[in-house]
Amino acid sequence: MGLRTKNRITLGAKILLAIYIVMLIYVCFFSERYGRDIISDTYRYNLVPFKEIRRFLVYRENVGFIAFIENLFGNVIAFMPFGFFIPIISPRNRKFLNVLALTFLLSLTVETIQLMLKVGSFDVDDLLLNTLGGITGYAFFAAANYFRRKRFG
Repeated sequence: MGLRTKNRITLGAKILLAIYIVMLIYVCFFSERYGRDIISDTYRYNLVPFKEIRRFLVYRENVGFIAFIENLFGNVIAFMPFGFFIPIISPRNRKFLNVLALTFLLSLTVETIQLMLKVGSFDVDDLLLNTLGGITGYAFFAAANYFRRKRFG
């Protein structure tokens, strides 16, 4: 793959990452669909690992299928693009631990801002699910990169 092609791919990944970040900010801080248009009077948080995950699993019929899927899988899917694009943009971040740390830090930043602004809630389960999403995105990158190298050398 020539330098020009790599530069185009990197530029495309940067543009898609920027669009993704804007969408993530909207969903996490402004989306009416997820109750982000209401600023709470109190801080809402969960510091007990797997508490909300367990609650959604146990009460999935009560909360509804959509809420169940959105909460458990939405957080994973929401962070997959980050884990996919970061190693494309930055070759030094092609290591698993770097992507793990960056995804966790992005998730921690989002959760902390939600806590400070009293929009949404700080949830340790979201940290876990978001980080899992980033790692899943990285796995897709690693697989795509492996097949690209096999095909094009």
